[in-house]
Amino acid sequence: MKLSSKSMSTLLVVLLLASSSGCATVKPWQKGLLAKPEMAWSSNPLEAAIAQHQYFAKEASTGGDGSAGGGCGCN
Repeated sequence: MKLSSKSMSTLLVVLLLASSSGCATVKPWQKGLLAKPEMAWSSNPLEAAIAQHQYFAKEASTGGDGSAGGGCGCN
């Protein structure tokens, strides 16, 4: 199946419009809606911290979780 140049250009325009329509600018006052407790990965922060500590202890690695700190990690 061979497409003509007109249909190729139409297809290209449609693809460009479809790919650019997903971008949105979030205003600073709208970002507060994303910081609500309902938007958290876990509803219980203590349980999530314990599970994360157990995971990193079993994996023998740490990092990538956004927490600051240093040392040997044996606490």
